[in-house]
Amino acid sequence: MAEFDARPLAASDTVTVWDVACPGERKHASDEECATATHVVFPYRGVYVHHVGRAESVAEANQVVFINEDEPYRVSHPVAGGDAALSIGVSAATLLELAPKEYLVSNGRAAFNRSRMRIGADTQARTALLRHRLDRGAVEGLEAESLTLTLLRGALNAGASHASAGGPGPRKLVDRVKLVLAEDLSRRWTLADIASAVGGSAVYLTQVFQQLEGMPLYRYQSRLRLGRALALLGDRVDLTSLALELGFSSHSHFSAAFRQAYGQTPSAFQRAARVR
Repeated sequence: MAEFDARPLAASDTVTVWDVACPGERKHASDEECATATHVVFPYRGVYVHHVGRAESVAEANQVVFINEDEPYRVSHPVAGGDAALSIGVSAATLLELAPKEYLVSNGRAAFNRSRMRIGADTQARTALLRHRLDRGAVEGLEAESLTLTLLRGALNAGASHASAGGPGPRKLVDRVKLVLAEDLSRRWTLADIASAVGGSAVYLTQVFQQLEGMPLYRYQSRLRLGRALALLGDRVDLTSLALELGFSSHSHFSAAFRQAYGQTPSAFQRAARVR
């Protein structure tokens, strides 16, 4: 079994919420695991690869990962540093009510017919706020359950506008790009560097990434950095140091990118995350 630390943040008959952290020491795929309930997983730090059968999905902060009840899966960590995610267990009745029918298997079972889905910046921000507030005990009971369902409903119903398409070849190329970028969030990559690292041309790479991810490569990298910032802003951190650590040229550059993505400044988000 994979080694990880799972801390319960909220529990009810409808949903359970866990903060799951894995040291990521196993580079190759782990032994098969099975979940006893379907989980919707929001990665917020690091990156890992989710394996179901022969299918592979890169799990990172721009994606939500689906783990179906009693469906064997494996996990690998090709990028060092470990990962963390907010994992939400969903009852069968709740899932059937929340999820669009096109996302579920056709036999009426409460299970997803895909292993991941892209999410937007608004969902990233809601996920981070929910995690910070649950972690500090700022919300509990009915409020915690309601906020969790709101997050799930928004993520699942917004997913149609973020659906990715394309064959296995381009998808594998894009996934390799994601792993390369996740290795060093602070590095200022050039297209030539990335193309060389993944084995493709810069022109083709930019085209296929835009097609499959619905955003240009530079914006995706910025979203990775901002997703990491969301995970850290619940603590008392120096914003200038954080900006430079994540590869932004200055505090103002970081603040402008954060405001554009989430509609508020990093300091405003930091205050909201610490509200009790």
